[in-house]
Amino acid sequence: MKKILDKLNFLTAGMPLATGKGSYPEAFGILKDLNLDGMEMEFVHGVRITDKSKDFIKSNSENLVITAHGPFYINLNSKEEEKIDASVGRIIDTARVAEDVGAYSITYHAAFYMGKDKEIVYNQVKNQTQRIVDILEKEKINVWIRPETTGKATQWGDFEEIIRLSKEFEQVLPCIDFSHIHARTGGQYNTYDEIAYVLERIGKELGVQALENFHGHLAGIEYTDKGERQHLILEESDMNYQAVLKALKDFNVKGALVCESPNIEDDAQILKEYYYSL
Repeated sequence: MKKILDKLNFLTAGMPLATGKGSYPEAFGILKDLNLDGMEMEFVHGVRITDKSKDFIKSNSENLVITAHGPFYINLNSKEEEKIDASVGRIIDTARVAEDVGAYSITYHAAFYMGKDKEIVYNQVKNQTQRIVDILEKEKINVWIRPETTGKATQWGDFEEIIRLSKEFEQVLPCIDFSHIHARTGGQYNTYDEIAYVLERIGKELGVQALENFHGHLAGIEYTDKGERQHLILEESDMNYQAVLKALKDFNVKGALVCESPNIEDDAQILKEYYYSL
């Protein structure tokens, strides 16, 4: 049975910065002290975690929400078959760890267009997603699998593509990165109405369960006409996080919202406090 969350939870992308060189016990203590709701495990260069850490997370996460972000080296549309296979493996490995620790869901950047037609790439991502889902079903791994909306036009994953893919598989739902959508479109999707449109589309196309089982990212962001350049602190960016939070509240969205700002725990607190002030 996949985890269902009863409210919108505010998470840090990785361990809080105050953890320093500490480990999960320190990180969990800091999250509780800051009144934050959990964290996204960041598998940047590979899915590496000790059995001791997995056991600790599983035993101590009853009051925290855990999600996981797959490694950066994922491209389900690579020109090289072995890189596709490795990408599938990294997503499955992320899901295995998530299952082991009782995590809510996993997310990843699925693919690059590599100069190919969008429809061809969509079908390639769909075929590889089928492979992933088949293996997870066989292994009885029951976490949400969520390709993330991406921040550059060269990357597969605008919100239309993510919603479309989610319609094809029971275990797949979107990870909506509001900052990426904003950057990808050169500054659009930054008003209440635009953000509400995205949430409306999710509810209409995927049903209310997709809004009640939500996984999203939010941060400040710097972008050019080519899309995302880097994440920024909220107050140093034009990202209208207030509009995002108001829309999430109005649509009664439940699940996990992960803060990816460079000052993760500070901005996560800002997001949570603003949300509860509405």
